Amino acid sequence: MPAISIIMPQLGESIAEANIIGFLVKPGDTVEAGQDLIEVETNKASMTVTSPCGGRIEKITAQLNESYPVGATLGRIETTEAEVARLGLEVSAPAKPGDTDRVVKGNGSGSRVQPTVRGLPVPANATGASFLSPRLKARMAELGLSAADLAGVAGSGAAGRVTVEDFEKFIANLEKQRMSQASTMRVAVADAMRRSWTRPIAHVGMPVCLDPLFAYRKIARPKPGPALCALRALAVALAENSAPAGRLVGSKIVYPSAIDIAFAVEAEEGVLVPVIRNADKRLLKDLIAPYNELVELARQRKLPPDATGGSIATVTNFGTFGLEWATPIPLPEQTLVLGMGAARHAPSWDSVKGQFVPIMEANLTLSFDHRVLDGGAAGRLLQRVADLMSAPEKL
Repeated sequence: MPAISIIMPQLGESIAEANIIGFLVKPGDTVEAGQDLIEVETNKASMTVTSPCGGRIEKITAQLNESYPVGATLGRIETTEAEVARLGLEVSAPAKPGDTDRVVKGNGSGSRVQPTVRGLPVPANATGASFLSPRLKARMAELGLSAADLAGVAGSGAAGRVTVEDFEKFIANLEKQRMSQASTMRVAVADAMRRSWTRPIAHVGMPVCLDPLFAYRKIARPKPGPALCALRALAVALAENSAPAGRLVGSKIVYPSAIDIAFAVEAEEGVLVPVIRNADKRLLKDLIAPYNELVELARQRKLPPDATGGSIATVTNFGTFGLEWATPIPLPEQTLVLGMGAARHAPSWDSVKGQFVPIMEANLTLSFDHRVLDGGAAGRLLQRVADLMSAPEKL
């Protein structure tokens, strides 16, 4: 007799898989087209897989509490030639000599292709815990773990999904290795970056000439650093147009009520981000002393409460590590982070002299929430920051 596969259907526009939570029929049962066969659970709701045709349940291959991707085979139904013709399906030849059963084509088998690439940093089939069964969620919650902790685990479940057994093997293997307790700061930074990365983050960049800043530093007392100059320039640019610093909350954009700019300071086992309040209302020369004081307090991890939180953007000087280019990630409550690379000698065309002349320049990068800001607006903001930095005596 011909047989039609029971296939995991597309249960929603964004649903890629579902977890088996119950069986409503058993092998040998007679079913009708459209009858509920299997109860499944997605990350949004519980629903059922229905029969594609009338017939008799030949077998159920799906396992309870296992997740299966859309298109995976969950079982087979023995049916009639009339049902096959009604559905407009094609019947394949017998699988092997002496096999009188015929399987209907066009339903997909759900089988997994084994990777042939070797030497990858993680297994090619390590899809990670993109779908978490209730049982696995409970076990992970018990140990205080998140899906990100399983990103490199190769699963043995349907379509390479991570099962509870895979999870327990992973934990057992970890316990055999050397481990140390992550600091509170490291855990906090990790959590902030995980939340930030749930948004579509984009990046733009351009070089900025630092010769005017270095010339200004020779006569200025006290001397402002490049990062502080970038912070003040960003504050002025956002004071002119605060729309790029808006945050998307639901269907509304919330605009900042004050231009409070944070800056990154490397501290023991992490990064702290002290804040300069109303940076647009204070001249560059007036920001030098409070900026230096906050840097020192951050390194000692003694920042006062009013010097943290509530900022609308961050400035980070990754050039202090010798890096010329980087793409930092904005904090979860921010839309923007401005980065500055290491200064270097570079040729620049002088149209008056008709030749290239050496200048000192550094790369500026702007990482932003692409839901709020597009590339053009981000580029204009970055260009404005670069223009302002070219005249530090006016900042």
